[in-house]
Amino acid sequence: MKSLEELRALREKMKSQTDNRSVAGADETVIKVGMATCGIAAGARPVLDALLDEAEKRQLHNVSISQTGCIGLCRLEPIVEVFKDGQKYTYILMTPEKARKVIVDHVVNGNVCTDYLIGENS
Repeated sequence: MKSLEELRALREKMKSQTDNRSVAGADETVIKVGMATCGIAAGARPVLDALLDEAEKRQLHNVSISQTGCIGLCRLEPIVEVFKDGQKYTYILMTPEKARKVIVDHVVNGNVCTDYLIGENS
């Protein structure tokens, strides 16, 4: 770092890389699974595994699946956030079966699984 401007440029670059909506391009889907202790205790690990398995089985190369920390709604865990087409969808009380359905219905076919969304079940 030689100047304050270089530091600002680096900050903006890193900020854009961590903003989920900026990471997801027009043809990309970003999926985050809450994997804090509350999520893990509620069964987030099998949900994450199901998402990864289904995406691999379907060879979805435009889908990024990763872990995140506490989302702040512990009573609704496991939680899966899907960032697609500039929108954020928060799926709650997830199971491996529901996770597979989200991949097939929402990610592949574009049909949001409204029964699993936070507004429908909270």
